[in-house]
Amino acid sequence: MPTVSVAEYVGRLRGRLDELVGRTAAAWDSGQLAGVGDELSIPAHIARLRAFVGHDLLLLPSVSVLPVDQAGRVLLVRHTGHDDGWAVLGGAVEIGESPAQAAVRETREEIGVEVRLTRLLDVLGGPDYEVRYPNGDRAAYVTAVYQAEITDGSPAADGNEVWQVGWFTAAELRGLELSRLTRALLAAVWPV
Repeated sequence: MPTVSVAEYVGRLRGRLDELVGRTAAAWDSGQLAGVGDELSIPAHIARLRAFVGHDLLLLPSVSVLPVDQAGRVLLVRHTGHDDGWAVLGGAVEIGESPAQAAVRETREEIGVEVRLTRLLDVLGGPDYEVRYPNGDRAAYVTAVYQAEITDGSPAADGNEVWQVGWFTAAELRGLELSRLTRALLAAVWPV
C-alpha cells in the first residue's frame, strides 16, 4: 500500500467532500430529492446539512409567532405529523432573511394570512426548545418570539404543515394539551 502525506490525504478528503456537497446540492436543485423532507418543509440549506449529519442535533435560529385577536385570544396550530398537542406558529430563519421577515413568511405559509408584528416578546433557547421530528431529525432552536396581529385574511390550516388552527383565551390555555416547546415558550412570555 503506497503511503501518502497527511496534506495529500486531507486534500483528497476535501475533494470528496466537495464532490458530495455538489452532488447533493445539484440533486436538490434538480428535484431529484423531491419529497425528501417535504412533509417537514425543510429549507434547502438544512436538507444539505442533514445529508452530512443525519438526524444529529442541529442548533437553528428560528421564529415563533403569537397572533392575538381583539378579544386577547392567542392563535395556536396543530402541526401535521405531530401528536404532541397545540403549538405556536413558526419555523427556521432562512439564509438572507431577518427574523422579522421569517415570522411574517412562516405565518403566511402556515395559515394563509398577513400579519403585522406588534412586538418582540423574547428570544429563547435551551433544553425546552429541543425538538425531535417524526422522521428522527433533532433540532435545538433559539427562537425570536413575536406577538402579531392579523391584517389580512382568515386563518386556515395550509393542509401541509398545519392541519388545525384555533383561538384560545388565557384560561383555555391552562388545560390545553401543548407541545413541550410551546408550553415552555408560553410560560416564558404569555400570562397563563
